[in-house]
Amino acid sequence: MLSWFKSRHRRRLVVRDFSEEWLRYLLRNVRHYQVLTDDEQRRLRDDLRIFIDDKYWEGGGGLELTDEMKVTIAAQACLLTLNIDHDYYKRVRTILVYPNAFMVPERRQGRGGIISEGGVNSGEAWFRGPVILSWADALSGGRASSGGRNLVIHEFAHALDMMDGLVNGTPPLKDRRQYLQWHDVMTREYQQLIAHARRGEPTLLDQYGATNVGEFFAVATECFFQRPVELQAFHPRLYEVLKGYYKQDFAQRVGRL
Repeated sequence: MLSWFKSRHRRRLVVRDFSEEWLRYLLRNVRHYQVLTDDEQRRLRDDLRIFIDDKYWEGGGGLELTDEMKVTIAAQACLLTLNIDHDYYKRVRTILVYPNAFMVPERRQGRGGIISEGGVNSGEAWFRGPVILSWADALSGGRASSGGRNLVIHEFAHALDMMDGLVNGTPPLKDRRQYLQWHDVMTREYQQLIAHARRGEPTLLDQYGATNVGEFFAVATECFFQRPVELQAFHPRLYEVLKGYYKQDFAQRVGRL
């Protein structure tokens, strides 16, 4: 019964006209939106409305949340799930947004053995907990003015990773063949990134991805959406497995970005 009421509520949300003001936020703040097909744009608009309605939004550090912030963040999060089966990140109930980077006061160990060090941070994703974001970083990532970084995509890649209850760099996949290909390619690429980082060599992938397999998946996802042509050129197998998972191919659209 609850599922029926939820489905009816979501249908009512998306039959309403999409706000012209919200559309301006999309066009101004989410660069990827402009290269989607008409059908993909429509689905992203529908998804972000449900996502915004489904989550509890809270401002931290004195931030007063606006519709622009919610639309910008929600659109980037929903971009990841645009062509895959999903339930709007069901385990993420709260989105906490700070004006800028925030202080993490202590060292903590989470599921999968991942350790969060105290200090200044721009984003976090907790298992069955909130996603915490810096608005300044979320905006610059959406506008693609951050040198390949995208905080929202990074943290929601973690949320996809945690859907099976583990932080192991592997979201739920469709079959054994995809799991085997994923393990082979991701393991090789992760080990190569570690080797390059240890030798102090420059890399396309952010070397923060050498921290652990969970961070590698999040970093690789950022690169897939933010620098697709370079990723396809320098890491073709990695690009292919991510294309197979996300069912998107932004390297073919980059001329319009």
